[in-house]
Amino acid sequence: MSLNEPTSTQDVVYFTRRTLGAHGRVIAWVYRKDCPKCKKAQMGKPKDEKSGKAKVRAKEYTCPACKYTVGKYEFEETLTIEAKYTCPHCKKQGESSGPFNRKKMKVFDDEKQKKISITMVRLPCQHCKGNIDITQKMK
Repeated sequence: MSLNEPTSTQDVVYFTRRTLGAHGRVIAWVYRKDCPKCKKAQMGKPKDEKSGKAKVRAKEYTCPACKYTVGKYEFEETLTIEAKYTCPHCKKQGESSGPFNRKKMKVFDDEKQKKISITMVRLPCQHCKGNIDITQKMK
């Protein structure tokens, strides 16, 4: 399987480049999807009339051609995440793709010394079947 990295952020809904532990790295992206109604344009967040920029906190995706609207969570479940990585467990490079379903999972935090709940996307390593967790950025 050969994945094509996006050339522009205009092509994607989500893009991240992270380090995983001491040895792991991941580059992950989610391509935009065509409008399910008119199939002429790609769905995206609605744009602000004054500035022309996308409304980042919008709870829906809209088609710029036909103005068809879908809820954010409903639309994101249909998307596919693709990733190129160096596995933090086996240290081998690989590629993976899967559904873009963000789930809350409990993870042990070394700094706080307790389990915390984090929103993440989990992909399996193609070599060792270990989990590659792409977490949501936290403050």
